[in-house]
Amino acid sequence: MRVPLAYQKIPGTLNCPLKKCIAFEKYDGTNLHWVAQPEWGWVDYGTRRDRFPFNNGGDQKFEKAHPELAGVANLWDSDGKLESYLRSAYRSAKEIVVFTEYFGPNSFAGMHQPGDKMDLVILDVQIDGSLLPPEEFIRAFQGFNIARVVFKGKYSGQLFIDVREGKYGVREGVVVKGVVDGKIHMAKIKTNAYLERLKDSFGDSWKEYWE
Repeated sequence: MRVPLAYQKIPGTLNCPLKKCIAFEKYDGTNLHWVAQPEWGWVDYGTRRDRFPFNNGGDQKFEKAHPELAGVANLWDSDGKLESYLRSAYRSAKEIVVFTEYFGPNSFAGMHQPGDKMDLVILDVQIDGSLLPPEEFIRAFQGFNIARVVFKGKYSGQLFIDVREGKYGVREGVVVKGVVDGKIHMAKIKTNAYLERLKDSFGDSWKEYWE
């Protein structure tokens, strides 16, 4: 089923209003979301633009639509610990959406390599339509496989330069997040090394995969 854009498109840093921020590693993979209703557990999942029931019939439809993502549902919360935590911590919520990135060691520009050991990293959590602020997200979900925090502090041009030059040891870049006037803002910064890899792989089309 087609849905409105499930996870927002993250802009570059132009006009970013942040003063303070947390920078999370940006992973090069496929964005997926997982929908829970605390009373029932996991009910749906999908990509940024579609959603399927979290059951055998839904899995078949998902994999028909996204054969390159076959088997991803088997990786999600296989021990049930996240579902149990959500039932306890957010039992009054009507809907919880967990946003993740699916990737492997050789994933690049959203494409995956057969045979890679794949991973799912939690990027954000939305409770009844509202994303958790980054500090709250870290506190609440630090016991799970969340995106790596590489920087906390002042949002500045120096941070931009440091990411570009590869200071933080990230393959693609970072997503900086913070709160201004009660609203969550995000911006992405990619590394120069990733830019060169895009140019080598895609030639004149590299901008389609950039910021």
